[in-house]
Amino acid sequence: MKFEGKVWRFGENIDTDAIIAARYLVTSDPEELAAHVMEDIDPGFCEKIQSGDILVAGRNFGCGSSREHAPIAIKAAGISCIIAESFARIFFRNAFNTGLAIFESPDAARSINEGDVVSVDAATGTIHDNTTGETFGVAAIPPFMNELIDAGGLMPYVLKKPG
Repeated sequence: MKFEGKVWRFGENIDTDAIIAARYLVTSDPEELAAHVMEDIDPGFCEKIQSGDILVAGRNFGCGSSREHAPIAIKAAGISCIIAESFARIFFRNAFNTGLAIFESPDAARSINEGDVVSVDAATGTIHDNTTGETFGVAAIPPFMNELIDAGGLMPYVLKKPG
């Protein structure tokens, strides 16, 4: 699985309330959530991004409440993956459960700039900043987790399995 896109940067401790504000939790419609992703940090963010773009963030991305709305909103907005120094554990699990690829790479997260174009190869564990030419290693996503992402998340994965 490979990803390539323009980078949008965010800082440390981006909590799920910042990713999708609580006032929008009256819906679970992915498209409606996507229309408000990161709105309180960067108004109009969802109008600037394009399908395939990549988020890069600091430590503890996705901290706060355990809502699945956060990775759903990010994925529905067209973000292909997230690279961060680290992820809150519940966000980490929710991301894979909803089919959103995430990568922990402190070196990449500190070095990649907003606007750079980045390629990520999930199978080999390689992050390449096409703009600067730098390459970073990251743990490859295990085959089962890749299957979750390919299926679109845990529920579609389970539903497609025979039996």
